[in-house]
Amino acid sequence: MHLATYVGLQHAASGTLADAFRQVADGHADEPDVHSLCRTLAGMSDAHVHRLAPVADRYGEQREDEPERLHADGLSRTRSGGLGLLRDLQDLYTLASFVDITWTVLGQAAQGTRDRELLDIVETCETDTQRQLRWLNTRIKQAAPQALIASAVAG
Repeated sequence: MHLATYVGLQHAASGTLADAFRQVADGHADEPDVHSLCRTLAGMSDAHVHRLAPVADRYGEQREDEPERLHADGLSRTRSGGLGLLRDLQDLYTLASFVDITWTVLGQAAQGTRDRELLDIVETCETDTQRQLRWLNTRIKQAAPQALIASAVAG
């Protein structure tokens, strides 16, 4: 059974996403909405890690056997300025999308194994992850014009 690979993958990816949200919050503390909301969204991902713990205990986690392409990278550093914020938000969106599709895969496995506990976890966490993605999408739309064209218009 390869379920342990995806449980481990999701466990690690959710923790990585939480850390990345905190990093962006701290790196863009001058943006009050980014700072506070990224902290809140990090807490959601922390809760996902906590909720997955009993599933990981039951199925195990095979992180060391994962193919190299099944990997979720966090942010190595935050960037500065408007363009940096846009790029950091886009990196968060990419990572959150990875987490979201991994919830989908785990949901399919939960249905196949008739694991009600895992299915409940997936449904709750997938809803949270979609909220994270919606906020990121909205904030990216807000940041893009300022970062990409406002400085050109001013100059």
